[in-house]
Amino acid sequence: ACSTCHVIVDTAFSTRLASPSQEEDEMLDLAWGLTPNSRLGCQIVLTDALDGLIVRLPAETTNHLGG
Repeated sequence: ACSTCHVIVDTAFSTRLASPSQEEDEMLDLAWGLTPNSRLGCQIVLTDALDGLIVRLPAETTNHLGG
């Protein structure tokens, strides 16, 4: 596991997410720009309650795909 999918969940949606697992918490400790609403995108289970989910990428995020 890693923290490259670190996202910041909009406050309006943060309470709709399941609590992070211990492993997710440990990986988030390695993430740059950690906030109280930081989560690993790969661990977010999409449900109807998350319709319209808004997330931001940390300012330090780099696009490695180019373009």
